[in-house]
Amino acid sequence: MTTTRVDTDVIRRLPKAVLHDHLDGGLRPATVVELAEVVGHTLPTTDPEELAAWYYEAANSGDLVRYIATFEHTLAVMQTREGLLRTAEEYVLDLAADGVVYGEVRYAPELLVKGGLSLAEVVETVQEGLAAGMAKAAAAGTPVRVGTLLCGMRMFDRVREAAELAVAYRDAGVVGFDIAGAEDGFPAADHLPAFAYLRRESVPFTIHAGEAYGLPSIHQALQVCGAQRIGHGVRITEDIVDGKLGRLASWVRDRRIALEMCPTSNLQTGAARSIAEHPITALKNLGFRVTVNTDNRLVSGTTMTREMGLLTEEAGWTVEDLRTVTLNAVKSAFIPFDERKALIEDVVLPGYAAVLDSSPLR
Repeated sequence: MTTTRVDTDVIRRLPKAVLHDHLDGGLRPATVVELAEVVGHTLPTTDPEELAAWYYEAANSGDLVRYIATFEHTLAVMQTREGLLRTAEEYVLDLAADGVVYGEVRYAPELLVKGGLSLAEVVETVQEGLAAGMAKAAAAGTPVRVGTLLCGMRMFDRVREAAELAVAYRDAGVVGFDIAGAEDGFPAADHLPAFAYLRRESVPFTIHAGEAYGLPSIHQALQVCGAQRIGHGVRITEDIVDGKLGRLASWVRDRRIALEMCPTSNLQTGAARSIAEHPITALKNLGFRVTVNTDNRLVSGTTMTREMGLLTEEAGWTVEDLRTVTLNAVKSAFIPFDERKALIEDVVLPGYAAVLDSSPLR
């Protein structure tokens, strides 16, 4: 099995699952250009290729102001029903083209109401676009299931409203909740009432933690707020010394708490120094439930195929490793157990077996 050549074509054909991907960070450059013209928004350039390069350069600049500015342009073109429908549909089709069979997309409704849409209208419109994309992908023979995570912005005061939306639309495609935004200086515990409400309503949630801030952020997300997954979580390594796990690291590993790691994005934000040294490999080898994710596909100039390719090329990952993190992601998805089980047995394992030419799976 390990002798199978892990090239880009092989990786693209493998079934994939992504848990951490932002809708407003994954638009097509050409779509941004076209929608910007419709709404009268000025872009750094109106050439799609140049715009994609501008995004990637800004994200890799090390300048936080420039990084944040990239979202100004995507959000500007997502304030209308037409813009939301198109970006949501294309989001799904782009996942399907990349071999993704299960995805969870996250966004903050409160950032998409400047055009006059209500919070409920934003959610309903995005769900309509996602449904259209899934229908087209299925018709093309590349089916993909996409669930939605609604985000509250941790530095603002509408987190409870976003949580209520997640509950209201839990039977209409919304599978969970998250808080996003600046981690350092805006602790998750500031929003304890929202998390208590979600627990009472049995809605799962993840929390961005352990990226811009260290172990206290992860501890608070899990032990105070009750998160079921951690967004990024790369700094859990601060609780591991010479391979020995501290109490928090042991809790994360032993209770199979998924870490939604985003290698390229983590390099851009300074949470990791290189793909070869990214904590995801060491954590995988220690038995943590790590997952591979894209975070912001336009901003990071990436795809799931690219992320997996970088790990095979620069960190020595094998096809078995890619299968492991895919299974990790599906096992930790915020959908019912029977649906996760079916995805694994009917899609993921057969997909890997087909690519590996019927080699036995271990």
